[in-house]
Amino acid sequence: MTDFSRASIDNQSPLQPDYEQPANMSPRYIPSPPPEAGAAAPTNGPRPGTSTGAMAGAGAAGAEASLLAPADGAKSETSQRVQDVLGSDIGIITLLNRLKQSIASAKEFALFLKKRSVLEEEHARGLKKLCKSNQDSIHHSDHRQGTFAKSYEGMLTIHDRMAENGTQFALSLHQMHEDLLEVAAVAEKHRKGWKQNGLAAEQRLVDIELAMRKSKVKYDGLAEEYDRVRTGEARQGPRVFGIKGPKSAAQHEEELLRKTQAADTDYMGKVQAYQSEKATMESTTRPEAIKALQDLIRECDSGTTLQLQKFASFNEKLLLSNGLVISPLKSATFADQYSHSLKEVIHSIDNKKDLEDYISSFHSKLSLNTPEPKYERNPVLNPQHNMSSNQMATIHQQAARPQSQQQAQGQNLPPLQTQIPPTGSFGRTATFDTAPSSAQGFMPPPMQAAQRPSSGLGHERSYSHGAMLTQSNVQPQQTYNTRNSTHILPQQSRFSGNVSSPLSSQSGPPQLGALPFQTQPSRAESPPQGGPSTFTGPSPQQELPGRSASPPNTYSSPSAGGKQVFGVSLARLYERDQFAVPMVVHQCIQAVDLYGLAVEGIYRLSGSATHVNKLKNLFDTNQESHILDFRNPENFFHDVNSVAGLLKQFLRDLPDPLLTSENYTSFIDAAKHDDETVRRDSMHAIINGLPDPNYATLRALTLHLYRVMENSTVNRMNSQNLAIVFGPTLMGTAPGSNIADAAWQVRAVDTILQNTYQIFDED
Repeated sequence: MTDFSRASIDNQSPLQPDYEQPANMSPRYIPSPPPEAGAAAPTNGPRPGTSTGAMAGAGAAGAEASLLAPADGAKSETSQRVQDVLGSDIGIITLLNRLKQSIASAKEFALFLKKRSVLEEEHARGLKKLCKSNQDSIHHSDHRQGTFAKSYEGMLTIHDRMAENGTQFALSLHQMHEDLLEVAAVAEKHRKGWKQNGLAAEQRLVDIELAMRKSKVKYDGLAEEYDRVRTGEARQGPRVFGIKGPKSAAQHEEELLRKTQAADTDYMGKVQAYQSEKATMESTTRPEAIKALQDLIRECDSGTTLQLQKFASFNEKLLLSNGLVISPLKSATFADQYSHSLKEVIHSIDNKKDLEDYISSFHSKLSLNTPEPKYERNPVLNPQHNMSSNQMATIHQQAARPQSQQQAQGQNLPPLQTQIPPTGSFGRTATFDTAPSSAQGFMPPPMQAAQRPSSGLGHERSYSHGAMLTQSNVQPQQTYNTRNSTHILPQQSRFSGNVSSPLSSQSGPPQLGALPFQTQPSRAESPPQGGPSTFTGPSPQQELPGRSASPPNTYSSPSAGGKQVFGVSLARLYERDQFAVPMVVHQCIQAVDLYGLAVEGIYRLSGSATHVNKLKNLFDTNQESHILDFRNPENFFHDVNSVAGLLKQFLRDLPDPLLTSENYTSFIDAAKHDDETVRRDSMHAIINGLPDPNYATLRALTLHLYRVMENSTVNRMNSQNLAIVFGPTLMGTAPGSNIADAAWQVRAVDTILQNTYQIFDED
């Protein structure tokens, strides 16, 4: 707080009182601003602290005295006029009005300081907030890195230091505001006291003077009348009557004499009282009030001037500090403490280096050198030369089937690729490591002779280029060893418990899990039945020339007994079907990716309830598995909105929500974070702790919804709209939850969708 010590400032004040002070009055604090540069010093004495010898110099001193002589005369004349006013009866009221002006000016400047402090504080706070938000976002992967990020961060650091300077400046202005208000309050308090005392004394003197003048008028009138009666010049008028009758001239003269003497005595007393009161006023009351009011005026004016000087100094300090932050001075002594200027920071950006570093960082992701693909004619297209008689007989038997059975085998559909999903293909971000896949796909003999080298990458899939199957419900046959005729069972990954793999097409989305109708064949061989077999394609034994033909095995559909899908937990589905992502989820995602990304209001508009119920019943009974291939729009009645409704129905029917009831409170608490980075990281940690089936299904659904978001300009479904649709569906309702949680559910799902590739791997 600013030191307003009277003794210290009074000793430094070069000004002297303008009039003689009474000996019985103690000097008050009379602060005054220091003289400005170039101003003339007072001529009535040397400056404090200046020695007499230092002012020696006869010629210069004489010239200065001659130049300042007129100024002394003008000052003495002004001082005399000031003393005349202060010594009069209007001196107190004049100083009271002047003190009122000083107080008003001090309050006005204090208000200015307060508003300027608020503006500076808001500016500094906004600048710091801007710097913090930019510092958080510049390190995201979707921003440039390298020298640009370093220079950008340096620029933000400079602005943050400027904001610190602004904060200190605002605090100083606020302190000055409080100090100035305190000075004004003290001056106003004393002004009220001296106004009451000083004006009361002046009014009392005026009243005594008025009474004295009235007494004099009365006295003069009686004396004049007495003189006329005494000299016989009585005025013409009615006779004077007394109580006992008319008065004689002698009686009337005697009565006037008595009244005149009484008026004389009264007038003399009034004059003496007036003289006494006036003497007291001029010697004590008025000088004390004048001196006190002058001190208050000078104290208030000095305080205001001092704060103005500090304000100017603080402005210079602020601008100088910001200037040194933007362009610091170079010093050889403190070279280690030198920080780069804003211009140097910006000039350190190397666009060419940043581009080269970014491109070179992807060198490790280059794919291995693979041989050029060669065209090899499939033996199926030339059966006369490459197939044995047994194989030809099998083909003729298949060709002799009714046409209706051939049409039911998924004509005009993209060929299936029978492969095993690699282990670790659903690895979690920063949690699980991918392992090289050791699974081999089912291939016809020509491709087995020229297999591609295994890359060993966790997410790389080996595709089969032979055996172009035309049925959507084809199940691979068991592989037999020609030496001992034993079964060779393929290896299974964590999420792929059977041999089959997800459907794939040249234009479709990446496959996330094996379809349930491509299940592992039964291990128990059974003789061929009389009815149509569920597997109609040629077996590997039939495709190999020279291999003895064995009777084809007949496999029953995995859901022939009616395995329920809706209303079953994800853990139970995974344990039963060995698919990380349920088949219904995979098929719905595939259908929307192929036919629904450009549909306006996808997932918001409801499909036909009849279609949804039919599709639900098909998945629960699975009696006609070829209809469950949603790559053919005829299988879902050409109504992609019904497919979207089927997916939402499956998620709503889960006994435990996809994000689990156990983590409901954790997701709500994470959604309440205002900081986007903290909110994203909190949800990322919770998602990594989900059960494996829940995590895999959530990953597949989130990647799919992100593709929907990418087409929001067409389908009008951005992250907010999708979160409104899927928020209650994915999170459900926890016991004790209230309606206010609905907004937090939407915010939680919206955060997951916006940070899809920060939470999940794209591949």
